[in-house]
Amino acid sequence: MHLGFGFYRHMLKPEYYRFAQQCGCTHAIVHLCDYGLSRKAKGDDQPIDEEEGWGVANHPGLWTLDELLKIKAELAEYGLEFYAIENFDPAQWHDVLLDGPKKEQQMEQLKEQIRIVGEAGVSVFGYNFSIAGVAARDKVKTRGGAPAVGMVKGNTLKDKPIPNGMVWNMVYDPDAPEGVLESISHGELWSRLEYFLRNILPVAEEAGVIMAAHPDDPPLESVRCQPRLVYQHALYQKLLDLVKSPSNQLEFCVGTLAEMEDGDLYACVERYANQNVLPYVHLRNVRGTVPEYVETFIDDGKIDVGLVLRILKENDFQGVVIPDHAPQMECSAPWHAGMAFALGYIKAKMEEA
Repeated sequence: MHLGFGFYRHMLKPEYYRFAQQCGCTHAIVHLCDYGLSRKAKGDDQPIDEEEGWGVANHPGLWTLDELLKIKAELAEYGLEFYAIENFDPAQWHDVLLDGPKKEQQMEQLKEQIRIVGEAGVSVFGYNFSIAGVAARDKVKTRGGAPAVGMVKGNTLKDKPIPNGMVWNMVYDPDAPEGVLESISHGELWSRLEYFLRNILPVAEEAGVIMAAHPDDPPLESVRCQPRLVYQHALYQKLLDLVKSPSNQLEFCVGTLAEMEDGDLYACVERYANQNVLPYVHLRNVRGTVPEYVETFIDDGKIDVGLVLRILKENDFQGVVIPDHAPQMECSAPWHAGMAFALGYIKAKMEEA
């Protein structure tokens, strides 16, 4: 297995490449969607929920082959392999998610995007098929008062409907008419996913790209009056079985899986690692389950990180492990310190596994 680093778009520059290299990383997971981070004062961490969303989805077109090859060459200068891209921009596929009038047009564009990703030699494309997206989380504190992410009882955003013109917690149409998205059923959401998979997977197979599905974070049955797909461990199997393909795999977020109310986390890791469907793993620690949990320092939650890594190794996991996010630490570089602590701990546990 390999230690990787997750780069948000604004981090695609030498100082972050060096930081990842200095922490011992060899592989890169790249977010090309900006999420509005570059326009925020503290752009080194995920946004925490705002009712108006994270920002404007502003990249409706393709990420070009030249752009991907440029990033690949820059990463290679620092000993980093451009292994995966994580997430479409909501502007690229909002009507695929919403079953809207541009669905067919956007689906054709997504196919072309995956062809370009394969031509660039990028192995994996992670995605989160979700209408609400990563929403209804709170700013919390963990060990020593460190700023972190979690969910508290009484969170009000989870029950507020999504306004028109927004999907995946981002605004794709600032001029949308007033009103809110109509709630749909779980069955309808699974039907939309099946349409996506039946269209994208043959192209991904031909391009040599793995499509890796992220579970819902936070893993509630519904968020903002919209259903969730993978909010229980067994629903990952439903996704794998929905359309059988070697390109239908999982972006395996251990923290999100641990936040779920059901099941045995370690049995879950064993189940999916044994099927060889885990190209990369998000690894963080948490305490509690929905609807009340806190993301902790990597050494301080309920997850036995060493055991997770041993299970992966015993199942011949050849993919990449990254800390997706981490608490910030009290110093002049809070985000960097928190991420370096997480990477160092994971690296040591990987060597022990």
